Amino acid sequence: MNFYRLISFLLLSFYSFVSHAEIINNIEINGLEKISRGAVLNYLLFEVGDDVSENLLKDSIKALDDTKFFSKISISINENQAIINLIENPTIKYVDFINYEDGNVLDETGINDLLLNNNLNTGNIYSKSNLDNLINSLQVIYQENAFYNSNIKINSEIDSQNRIGVVLDFSEGDRALISSMEVSGNELFSSDEILDLFEIGEPDFFILNYFTEKDRFSKNKYEAGLESVINKYSNAGYLDVSIKKSKVTFNAKTNQINVNVVIDEGSQYKLDQIQIDGDLLNYSIENLKSYFPIESGDSFQREKILKGVNAISRLYQDIGYAYVSVKLRAEPSSNNPSSLNAIIVINPNSLIYVNRIIINGNNTTKDEVIRRELQLLEGQTYSKDYLLNSISRIKRLGYFSSVDYKFNRLKKSPDKIDLILNLVETKTGEFSIGLSHSNSTGASLNTSVSQKNIFGTGNTFNASLSNSDAVKETSFYFKNPHFNNFGHSISYGYFNKELNATNLEASAYVMNEAGYKFGYGIPTSADSNIFAEFKVSDIELSCGAYLLVDEQSSCSNPNKNDFTSTISFSHNSLNDYIFPSKGKKYSLVNIFALPISSVNYFKFESSYSSYSPVFTGNTFKLSSRFKYADGYGGDNLPFYERYFEGGGSSVRGFDFNSLGTKYASSGMPKGGEISLVTSAGISSSLKSVGVDNPNMKFISFVDAGILSETVSDFDLGEIRSSVGVGLNWFTPVGPIGLNYAYPIKKKSDDDLKTFSFQLGTSF
Repeated sequence: MNFYRLISFLLLSFYSFVSHAEIINNIEINGLEKISRGAVLNYLLFEVGDDVSENLLKDSIKALDDTKFFSKISISINENQAIINLIENPTIKYVDFINYEDGNVLDETGINDLLLNNNLNTGNIYSKSNLDNLINSLQVIYQENAFYNSNIKINSEIDSQNRIGVVLDFSEGDRALISSMEVSGNELFSSDEILDLFEIGEPDFFILNYFTEKDRFSKNKYEAGLESVINKYSNAGYLDVSIKKSKVTFNAKTNQINVNVVIDEGSQYKLDQIQIDGDLLNYSIENLKSYFPIESGDSFQREKILKGVNAISRLYQDIGYAYVSVKLRAEPSSNNPSSLNAIIVINPNSLIYVNRIIINGNNTTKDEVIRRELQLLEGQTYSKDYLLNSISRIKRLGYFSSVDYKFNRLKKSPDKIDLILNLVETKTGEFSIGLSHSNSTGASLNTSVSQKNIFGTGNTFNASLSNSDAVKETSFYFKNPHFNNFGHSISYGYFNKELNATNLEASAYVMNEAGYKFGYGIPTSADSNIFAEFKVSDIELSCGAYLLVDEQSSCSNPNKNDFTSTISFSHNSLNDYIFPSKGKKYSLVNIFALPISSVNYFKFESSYSSYSPVFTGNTFKLSSRFKYADGYGGDNLPFYERYFEGGGSSVRGFDFNSLGTKYASSGMPKGGEISLVTSAGISSSLKSVGVDNPNMKFISFVDAGILSETVSDFDLGEIRSSVGVGLNWFTPVGPIGLNYAYPIKKKSDDDLKTFSFQLGTSF
């Protein structure tokens, strides 16, 4: 009986196979316009000569459908011939977004990214599922930015060439604004401290809120704020902290949002001890522990422990271990259940060498100009310190708007890397010709050429010609910052200036000066150098009636020779040319008129600037400069060598060169022999007001300065000061500065100028 059943089953199976499988002798494809026959055949799961079952046909249809090339697909078998009928999806002619407010949620960059991610760019094959995915993404984005009443209509049209145009018509509605934001469960920190961690929240004062838009809800900013809360508690030793409840409630009637955050602080942990294990090389455990700014018994502050971890990583990277691994884990202490041990495990991995240094983007600047700034060289052991110093030195040149780097580890030699520098050149020179007018020079024809990277050599060349009723000037200057292989610099120049102040609002005098100058510099370190310059000039001076009385000593001799030597020391460790955020820059300058000069005088000048990061993305700057000049050997300092202060590059809020005493006869500034100016300021980005441009910075500042006619007149009670705000902008034609300053320490007869504009300025 079982034998007959087996025979029956085999016969039935054979009959079923014969009934549902056929050998294909030909494949016919209908409906193709733009897609090739070969492309379709590649997606089929069978070919001529195969036995084809019904399931194989179904799988082939699915494979073709997955390509999203076709809107309709059918396959049939007729007399050993596979007949495939297709209707192609149209190609995309355009996908347009209309009636949305640019910058609310969408902008051009965001739209292009969405189209690219969903394969909906012009020329692609249209797929309804791709469009559906795009619509879903847009709806999520609008919901996350509190546009709960937004709507998108789809209008499409297919032309005679089977091309489709899609228009997405937006009805954004009004953004729901945050009405209240509350936090509870917090005992360690106040609610205000926690709410300040969020970029969003209850609205600021209405004028300020117009710029900050703090009451505009954003899911990304909200989640970033929650993460900041966790980090703040973790850094205080509360490692079990959690967000017990996070509720965002939308009121459709008022179109407002209420946010409630409930915190479970958990318990605070203390640090029992730091244990260091692994391959320490030649470093002792005690030495490595010194990099941690935390001690046993302190709260387990994750931020301080990570600071030590990063310091140790940097220590190993500086001696060639570029891929050092420093891992941290926390384990309960056996001594105290509320304390933790920080376990640090170090694995230096292999020593890394620099194989090649590849420079990209220097279309004008020669390779050698960049390579001479590098402290990290080919064939040398890798050093993170040398690398970062090299990047800073390249940025300080001022030739590039962007300097980035990356590594390429060699597969065949894993102990070697290629260092790739990607540079973006910026404008380093300008040529101008035209007419100008100012109160100090009158109408003037000006021609100038200025290039600090002439022909990409790193050399500086300046030449100018100015011709007006008051000033006629011709000059040129050349400097080679790397005159020889030792990094010495050489400079020389010529100048000829004729100043006729007879018809200007100043004490009348005429001064013609022509001469030459030659300089030579020697580096004393990677960031410092000593520079010496010698200048010789002839001066012809003719004083008006007032000056003949007020400045008799200077005006008594109309023909003068000036032989001056300048010795200066300078240091520059800033990390950028235009917008530094870290480092120092200072100089000491001594100018001495040699005894063979007609007038014996000297000058001593010093300046100092420091930059340091504060808060997040902000830079604090502190600067000061001191200048002192006097005569010697029985001579007085010539009036034309005095210092002047006031204006955009000095004490802002006061008119240009207006500080100090004035001539009783003319009321014009007299200048002084000693000056002191100091300033403090903060630079920040404009992201808070919706401007995401790294070349624009908002600044706030406090300036103070004093100018005294002589040392004996120096009186701190005469100091002038101001506070203000401004905008620094690195434009294609160079950096500019716009400042508004309000004098807070002034006198009734001071000349004020609250608004100033500067070209070539930087923070």
